[in-house]
Amino acid sequence: MAKKHYLKLEHSIFLFILLGILLLIMPVSFESTRQAGFISKWNEKFNRVEYMFSVINAHITEDILKSMNRAKTPEEREAILFALVKPYLRISDNRPRRYKPKYINGSKVYKGQTYFFDDFYFAENNTIVGIKDIKSDKSEDALFLMMFDINGILPPNRWGKDIYGVSIFDGGKIEPFGFDLDMKELKKDCFETGISCSYYYKIGGGFEE
Repeated sequence: MAKKHYLKLEHSIFLFILLGILLLIMPVSFESTRQAGFISKWNEKFNRVEYMFSVINAHITEDILKSMNRAKTPEEREAILFALVKPYLRISDNRPRRYKPKYINGSKVYKGQTYFFDDFYFAENNTIVGIKDIKSDKSEDALFLMMFDINGILPPNRWGKDIYGVSIFDGGKIEPFGFDLDMKELKKDCFETGISCSYYYKIGGGFEE
């Protein structure tokens, strides 16, 4: 009888230990699965956006180019690009309220910083899109930045988690943020701000490292 009681107690202890291990593993497993889903959606989004700009560039008119060159303010240039991409991304006239992206480490993105966007728009599949003009006198510099929150208004709303972006160059060429960094800088920035995860994950970087 005592032996049977001991076996039951031993079995209960084993179950408690197993349950404890499962409770520890489950959040990590869930987060890994979710992050893998974000990365997969980002890769799909990038491919679509790359194709979109190739189509836009092939059909862009002289009038549009003249309008872009005549535009005197960032807002005017952003409006022209917005009009070009709106039908492709199915951008809505509705805008998200109180949407405030953060860096992957949780710190705020402040006005005046490179990756601060003034306006955001709802697009296809409830994603959020941001467009920013960064016109420069240097021909090799990007003309615009675009960001995509592939999870929409749902959390985490952080760069490198569910937010990624591209630089748009003359001729409609696009590159993921971080494409110009070496691997050491790329990995460091990806896990500090999350900005360069846009390129890091495109080349197969691991999010569990």
